[in-house]
Amino acid sequence: MALEKPVKKSICVFCGASQYVAPHYFKLAEDCGQAIAGENFRMIYGGGGIGLMGATAMAAHKAGGEVLGIIPKFLTEIEEVLDTIAHKIVDNMHDRKQMMYEKSDGFIVLPGGIGTLEEAIEIMSWMRLHLHAKPMVFVDTDGYWAPLMDLLRHTIAANFSPAWVSGHLLYEKSPKAALALIKSHWDNPPSKGEIQISDNSPVKL
Repeated sequence: MALEKPVKKSICVFCGASQYVAPHYFKLAEDCGQAIAGENFRMIYGGGGIGLMGATAMAAHKAGGEVLGIIPKFLTEIEEVLDTIAHKIVDNMHDRKQMMYEKSDGFIVLPGGIGTLEEAIEIMSWMRLHLHAKPMVFVDTDGYWAPLMDLLRHTIAANFSPAWVSGHLLYEKSPKAALALIKSHWDNPPSKGEIQISDNSPVKL
């Protein structure tokens, strides 16, 4: 009886689609795609062929990695779907995010704008509510995400977020370091506290 082939883990990459950013951001995106392929993970991304999205996907594809893009119908022309890469076309943005989440085991957040922030914060919110334990790492080489990390820590200091969330604020300077951190969290997930509704009403999940 033949042994079943182990299921390949998937890393979702959230990143910007702007084509007008500095060259070092594109270099980071290419490094990320190559690193994911080098670890033999499947890359999940937003399906576009422009900006950091396209650079990451093409780098992973050229390095021999498996890539899946997920994109809503209305963006297929705006974000130029890459025909050389497998993709799924969904009805809307909500379906896109849900499918990206469901098909992924971990997340890397490269520099991006409002859309990237929205995707990442929603995943963090679901983690905060104990809906998943999938690690997510913010990555940059120039401190791009440092203000966001400061803001998130500020929500903890002000008691709007529980202290245990600090163990899930993951930030690295390279894709390789991010993947190493993701793998360590798969092996040894950090602890989570209760969902505290009020001082007298903790909800245990």
